Order: sequence, then structure tokens, then C-alpha cells
Amino acid sequence: MAVTTETHRLPVRKLVAASAGNAVEWYDWGIYTAFSIYFATQIFPKGNEAAALLSTFATFALAFFFRPLGGYLLGRYADVKGRRTAMLLTIALMSGGSVVIGLLPTFEQVGWLSPALLVLARIAQGMALGGEVSNASAYLGEIARPSHRGRYSSFFYISTGAAVLVASLLGFFLSRNLDAAAMASYGWRVPFLIGGVLGLIGLWLRRELPETEQFEDNRAKAEKLRNPLLTTLKEHPKAVGQLVGFTLLSTLCFYTFFSALTPFAVKTRHANDFDVFLALSIATVLFIVLQYPMGWLADRFGRKPQMLVWSAATALLIVPLSSLVKPGLANLVIVFCVGLGLYTAITSIAPAIMSELFPTELRGLGIGAWYNLTVALFGGTAPLVIQALPGTTFFWYVAAGAVITFLVILTLPETKGVELT
Repeated sequence: MAVTTETHRLPVRKLVAASAGNAVEWYDWGIYTAFSIYFATQIFPKGNEAAALLSTFATFALAFFFRPLGGYLLGRYADVKGRRTAMLLTIALMSGGSVVIGLLPTFEQVGWLSPALLVLARIAQGMALGGEVSNASAYLGEIARPSHRGRYSSFFYISTGAAVLVASLLGFFLSRNLDAAAMASYGWRVPFLIGGVLGLIGLWLRRELPETEQFEDNRAKAEKLRNPLLTTLKEHPKAVGQLVGFTLLSTLCFYTFFSALTPFAVKTRHANDFDVFLALSIATVLFIVLQYPMGWLADRFGRKPQMLVWSAATALLIVPLSSLVKPGLANLVIVFCVGLGLYTAITSIAPAIMSELFPTELRGLGIGAWYNLTVALFGGTAPLVIQALPGTTFFWYVAAGAVITFLVILTLPETKGVELT
């Protein structure tokens, strides 16, 4: 008797459409920190450059604390109204905020109205990103076969890496072709306005995405829930703790390598901004290339081994790596490539792991609220903390987070190949 093996074809068009919106979200979010060193003294008073930069990072951190609210409201909205509808709303909010920032009047023109408008735009973006991560993760998890959920999930951070790469290349191109005065005057506005255009493209790509069967089958159950946030704590406390535990290190890694290191290397360690953007671009290509293979490995050998290697290696290597953050392209390439290469062990499967923690009627809200609360506490403050702490203290802080995450991962069940509840 002949044995046939069905070959599963990935729905690439659907995966790209679902992830394209996420790319826009992370592009808009990433360019804020990448270009903060140029627009800080345009939006805040010029008298004290250090104070202006700290104010810019404080606004960055403030927006993070609206992510849990966005995760809660838009996650709940996705659980009762649909993943697709919620994802369209988040991308509109994010790209609209980007356009507002790109068109902001300067402090010299309108005084404190300029930073006030920046804060409002960042609040809208914070709420949008809070909903985007949870809803895109839930969507990718729900349309995937159990045996392929890692591979489907990898598209989430392929899009994220592509977005950050575009932002980094823009920084590289603009810093190479414009002098410091031009960058501070108008060059920093260009990436934010491009974000608005990318938002329109993302809306067009997502307009025809179908809702997931998981959502349709559980919609009535979700609508009947009362106090769903309290339900996650009462009925799924271990899942909440585990999500917080591994998100702690994941968000520290993201904002260390994709955001905080750029101004730290330029302002504190006096590295050339051209070299920093180039090194980040090279490492981001590696980050993108490794996503799908790491997703495949997780589908083949399990989630836990990858996560344990990532957290243990980060704990051991992050402080030694920090000593290489100094002038010189080779040093910077090593730092970014090692850090982001290790990070793919979790990013490639993060949507799968998060989707596997909660049942469908709570999935959007459960991920949205608790993931974003953790990101707000540890990611939103990362650029501020790295500026405030002396020397390599911040990197010891990341190493301590890695140890905590390692211990939390030990409590996770292996979910390779399981059906979503």
C-alpha cells in the first residue's frame, strides 16, 4: 500500500497581509528612537541638549504606559468583533500618529504646544501598538496548523525586522547625505511621513483578510464573558505569570538592540552614527533571515529548548558584549549580530507561544493586557534607564532579567504541535 505525505503549502499572501500591518506599526515605533537624537531639540527647548533628549525619551516611555490600555481595549474588541477589524483600526491609529509627528511645528514656533502634540500622537501610537501585537499574534496562531505554528509565527518578526531595517537604512542614508543641521531641521521628518504612506499600503493589504474559524466559533462565548481581565487572573494565573516572565527579557532585548543602543553608542560611547546605523542594518538582515529557520526548528524540536538557550546565553554574554560598544564598525557589528541572532530564538515563536497560553475567547485580551503591561514596565523605560545608569550597569540589569526569564521558562509546558483550545 502506497503511503502519501501531504505537503503543506504556506498561505504566503495571507501571512504577508497579516504581517504587513505589523511592519508599519514597528516601523513607526522604531523611527522615533532612531531619529530622536535629531528632533529632540526641535520639539523641546534647545538650551540643554541632554535635557531635551531625556524629555524625548520620557515621552517615549509615557506612550508605553498606554499600551496596556490599548492591549486591553483593542484585545477585547478583537475577541468580540474580530481580529481583522481590530487590525485595521490599529494600523490607522499608528500611521496617523506618524503623520502628526512628521508635521509637528517646532518649539520655537509654538512653544509648549509642540511637545504636547507629540505626547498626544505617541499616546495614540502606544494604544495602537498595544492592540496590534496581541491581535496579529492571535490571528497568526489561529490560522496555523498545529504542526506549523512556529513557522507561521515567524512571519510576525520577519515583518518587524524588515520594518526596523527600513528605518535603519533610512537613518544610514539620511545621515550619509545630510549634515547635522539639515537632519535637525527637516531630515528627521521624512521617515515619519513615509510611515503615513506605508500605513495606507498596510490598510489596502489587510482589507480582504478573512476572520479566523477559531474566532467565529468562539465569538458567542467571548460576548458572554463578564470581567474578562479578572477571568484571566482567576482561571489562568499561571499563564499570566509565564507570559510576563518571558516577555520581560524579550522586551529588554528588543529595546536594547533595536532602540536604546543607537543613542547610547553615539552620545555616550562617541561612536560614529554612520557606523551604528550600518551595523544595525547588517544585524537586522541576519535577524530577518533567521526567523523562519528558527520557527521550523521549534516546530521540529520544541519551544522550550530554544527559549532556554536564548535566556541562558543572554545572561552570560550581555555584559561582555557591552564592552564592545565603542567607536569602530567591526565592534558594533559583533554586538548587534550576536545580540539579535540570539534574540531570534524567542521572536520566531513568540506569537505561537502567546497564542497557546490562552483560550480563544480570551486570547486577544489576555495577550494584549499582560504582554503590554510588561513591555510598558521594562521596554518603555529602557532608553531612559540606559541614559541614567552609569557605565555598564544597564547591561547587568538585562542579565538579571535573563536569569529570571530562564527560571520562568523552566515552568512552561512543551506546546509543540498542540491544538489551540
